Formats: sequence, structure tokens, C-alpha cells
Amino acid sequence: MIKTSRFLGRSPAAFQLARSIVKVAPTEACVLIMGESGTGKEVVARFIHNRSGRRNAPFIAVNCGAINSSLVESTLFGHEKGSFTGATSAAAGYFELANTGTLFLDEITEMPLPMQVQLLRVLENGSYRRVGGTDQLKVNVRIIAATNRDPKEAVRLNSFRGDLLYRLAVFPLRVPPLRERKIDIEYLSQSFLNELNKQESTSKLFSDGSLTRLKSYHWPGNIRELKNTIIRAYILADEKVDIPLPEAGATYKLPEITEEQVKIPIGTSLEAAQHALIMATLKVYNGDKQRTAHALGISPKTLYNRLEQLRQPGRSASSVTLPRSI
Repeated sequence: MIKTSRFLGRSPAAFQLARSIVKVAPTEACVLIMGESGTGKEVVARFIHNRSGRRNAPFIAVNCGAINSSLVESTLFGHEKGSFTGATSAAAGYFELANTGTLFLDEITEMPLPMQVQLLRVLENGSYRRVGGTDQLKVNVRIIAATNRDPKEAVRLNSFRGDLLYRLAVFPLRVPPLRERKIDIEYLSQSFLNELNKQESTSKLFSDGSLTRLKSYHWPGNIRELKNTIIRAYILADEKVDIPLPEAGATYKLPEITEEQVKIPIGTSLEAAQHALIMATLKVYNGDKQRTAHALGISPKTLYNRLEQLRQPGRSASSVTLPRSI
């Protein structure tokens, strides 16, 4: 329980959530996780799986809202060769891949109604057929579902089946947004910075006032937005990580770069990502360093320092591997 609560935070709400995770994890009960986008619903689902008797079996995560409606059935249950155009070979679905483990159905309220009927049937008897198949297949999976909507409202609007909701919500969990547990913001921010320092072998610290500004913001993107903000500030920092957020009550907007986009592939080094962001922003603002520094949320002095680093032998812009999409 201690390890779980450390990751979620130190607020009473975080400890209560951790306690619920510890209680439900060893059981076979279906869990429905509710919370706004970015609150860490999949993280909670993985905690439950890792503390269950299925921890050594697969954990398969599926975003129900991202699956093409015409492919939902074959994606979940698999298909036989020739069952539809393009089915050149038989393929297992997510249920089969998750057998003996946990299937995490994210954004469950976005699942098409016809598929909800089939999902309910699988939950009730543990059997299904592949698309185009005749064999009745048995599956042993634990279902954890999640939604960023009010599921009862979805039922009221007839976009989600009430019987499926009751079947999934055997043990409902609500992940509170950051604005309801601001005591966790400083702790999580420091944890993210510590993680970056360890990863990059640095010892950067937050600048004076940064943690206060972090706690003053309402974080509509929750933990995801907080983490991305820390990463961005870390990339741009020398020794002090500065968070240029407004004071409480103000509206915070990320710099608007409309003419270009920076696409940084996973695995890009932080140094290359930093240089990519600086050079792309300079390009957008036609070399205007004052506007570039303002857009990046750093001082002109810091920007000049970064540009000077690029001019150092062996550290030129041409020597840094940058994304081709800049």
C-alpha cells in the first residue's frame, strides 16, 4: 500500500484511493475506474493488475474510443481467415491475447451499442466466437474498465447499457482530479523532476516560486499535463527549473505555434528535444529572440545560453540529431 500511495500522492484522497486498490486487487471483481482525462486511470488499472493473482499474466490495454466501429468485433474477439475483406489470415483478438490476465477497456462508454451486448454476454458466460468462426471459445480474463464520462449520464442518454454498467461497476473507483488534491502537486512535481534527474544524471532543482506557481494552477489536464509541463521546463532549464505559470486565478495557455509543429519521436534525447524546440520556435518567430524566449517561457538570457551551446565545437545545430518534421 505504501508504494502505491507514494506514486499517487500523499493527500487523504490519494491514500483512500491506494487503500481501495489494495483491497480490490487480490479479488476477481470487475472494476470501473472513473476520472477526468489525465488523472492516471490506466496507471491505477496496472496497479490493480500488478497486485492481483494475475500479475504474471498479460495486461492488455484497449482504447475503445480509438477502434474503428467496423472493426470493433474482430479487434476484441479476433477473426478467421476470409471472414471479411482483408482478412488474409486468422487473428486472435484482445480477449484471447489477455487470456488468464487482465483486459483494460479504456473509454468504455465510447463502445458502440451492438458491441456492448456482446461484451455483456462474454462477461456473463466467459465464451465468444471469432468473427467468421463457429467454434465457441472460452476465455478467462479479468475486466477493468475506465471512463472520463459520467456513466450514469451515458445510460440516461441511451449511449450506454445500464445492465452492462452494473456488470462492470462491481467495484467502482473514482480518481480525483488534481484540483481536488492540490497537496499532491508539489510531491508529484518533485517526483517527476527526480525521475528526470536520475534518467539524465543531472541534479536540477526547481527555481524559487516554481512550486508555488504549480500549486496555484488548476490543471485541467491533471497529472498528464503536470508531467508534460515538468518535462518541458526541465528540457529548457540550465540548473534551475523554472515554471512560468500565472498566479492563481489567471488563465494559463501554452505558447501557440501555429505555422509549424515539432514532432519529437519517442527515444529522442532531452538535449536534442530541447534544441529542436528552440530552433523550431525561432523559425516561427523569424529569428526574433525576445518573442522566442517569451513563447518558450524562458528568459532571453537562458535562450542566448542555449544558442551559445549550439555554437560550441561538437555541439553545433548540425551535430544534434533533430526530428525531420521541424
